[in-house]
Amino acid sequence: MNKGGGMKKMKYVLVTGGVVSGLGKGVTASSIGVLLKACGLRVTSIKIDPYLNTDAGTMSPFEHGEVYVLDDGGEVDLDLGNYERFLDIKLTRDNNITTGKIYQASGLNFTCPVFPVELQAVIDKERRGDYLGKTVQVVPHITDAIQEWIERVAMIPVDGQPGPADVCVIELGGTIGDIESMPFTEALGQFSYRVGAGNFCLIHVSLVPVLSAVGEQPVYLLFVEIKTNSAQCSGAEKLRFDTKYLSLSQHFDYGLESVLQALEENVKQKLSQFCHVPDQKAHEAILGALNLLGVAREPNLKEWTSRAESCDMLLEPVRIAIVGKYTGLSDSYLSLLKALLHASVSLRKKLVVDWVPASDIEDETAKENPDAYKAAWKLLKGADGVLVPGGFGDRGVEGKILAAKYARENRIPFLGICLGMQIAVIEFSRSILGLQDANSTEFDPDTKSPCVIFMPEGSKTHFGGTMRLGSRRTYFQVMDCKSAKLYGNRGFVDERHRHRYEVNPDMVSSLEDAGLSFTGKDETGQRMEIVELPNHPYYIGTQFHPEFKSRPGKPSALFLGLIAAACGQLDSLLHAHKIPNGMAKKVSLYQNGNATKFAKIPADGIYSNCNGVHA
Repeated sequence: MNKGGGMKKMKYVLVTGGVVSGLGKGVTASSIGVLLKACGLRVTSIKIDPYLNTDAGTMSPFEHGEVYVLDDGGEVDLDLGNYERFLDIKLTRDNNITTGKIYQASGLNFTCPVFPVELQAVIDKERRGDYLGKTVQVVPHITDAIQEWIERVAMIPVDGQPGPADVCVIELGGTIGDIESMPFTEALGQFSYRVGAGNFCLIHVSLVPVLSAVGEQPVYLLFVEIKTNSAQCSGAEKLRFDTKYLSLSQHFDYGLESVLQALEENVKQKLSQFCHVPDQKAHEAILGALNLLGVAREPNLKEWTSRAESCDMLLEPVRIAIVGKYTGLSDSYLSLLKALLHASVSLRKKLVVDWVPASDIEDETAKENPDAYKAAWKLLKGADGVLVPGGFGDRGVEGKILAAKYARENRIPFLGICLGMQIAVIEFSRSILGLQDANSTEFDPDTKSPCVIFMPEGSKTHFGGTMRLGSRRTYFQVMDCKSAKLYGNRGFVDERHRHRYEVNPDMVSSLEDAGLSFTGKDETGQRMEIVELPNHPYYIGTQFHPEFKSRPGKPSALFLGLIAAACGQLDSLLHAHKIPNGMAKKVSLYQNGNATKFAKIPADGIYSNCNGVHA
């Protein structure tokens, strides 16, 4: 294990998938990372997305799920969120490799602190003449660039300790055999030679279909393929490895039931016999392949086992209505769901999420589809708390405004994030200030009451990477407010952003005179970051995305506040952060310190047990 002194040989674990996408490669890669970390090893992660996009920033959440934002402003695949949550690390934008970045990623100019060489894209190098007149080809130029990227990024410390990690877990997105994946599969085949025997382990996730009509449940099997002798393999569906199969079986429930069930013993035996896969003991197979058996300790998984057991024992529900645009795909709000789960489990509550399509609660839907209108409002009115997340475009905006109004007038706990905060300001401007045409210039460029405006430094012609992105500092304007207390009475917090519109600073004074309080602002004092209604049980909006820094056992402060308010525990929670004798109390939440002590056995949870209930 590396303790910060000198260079060492990096170990690599590659996770691939077959048959179909969405098998759970990201969770598999994250879980392997947890297992290795539990063995005392330091772990980093890389996600390869073979699509041509430079990053995930311009992709629809309906196609790829949420766009996860990193501290450095990288807009990346949601699997990097899984890595950060599972391993409690901070990744960089270069931990997400795409075909677009490899071919041409102008402006990245990535420099690794370990290897002080610029990581330039292939097309950029060609234009400069770096290839000395050679014909630039997929092999070797693209495949070499991929390998160099992996090797350099793997050396970046991500856990707050000096020096590189011990093991880099790489996930190859998509499925083996995809046309766009071929340069990466070729590069990774070459990479196994490059790093040498004992430094590379391949894990393949493959579907095991079972006919549900006969009462059996669909499952998938994880094959740990350990490279022994490399050789050319024919067929686009296979990586270029001659392998033997070792270990490990897992289970996955594709049925409608929310409880995961293990493979039956006879199924395990059959799979083991026909695939040459000894059962279980995954960590021993992986450590053996990486020559780490003499270095790593036995895995200590007591904390994770306790989390799962604690989650299973939760009985008292807390219902949160998520009023959004992308409710048809829960992965569009994956970090929100996890942040809600972290907070609810820490307060010993079973999370129930009610998905409310924002457009369904609009007046137009009452005319066109009265049944959907009634069902949506029934869900909203039955919730203990309301969350309006971020989003882009005008579809469902009026419904979100109605949801904010309902929560404000009926004193229902409310949390608005990014666009959700802007929605709260628009609703307040219309209902309290009497500005009936109040709106964002994003939705009505000609509004006479623009309470939300386009940021002056933004671009209206280029959408990729042009928003206000990444970690930014928010300064509390008053300490006697819920948000400051939840964050531990600190003077400022650092949270991640992703937006190109902001509250109009020219309207702030009139909004505050009417009772709205902007309790958090940026360093200039002109950009609004946190808004609250002081006389409301819990009504908070943030321009930043606090969900991106929530962790198992270290819940986001504002999500913790929402859940506490929704189940009647906010007063005791705020009392725990009371400032003694005028002195600022040290924060005990993730964003600026150690884990909260509200629960001894918090959980990332089992998703199907504690989340996503659509009733």
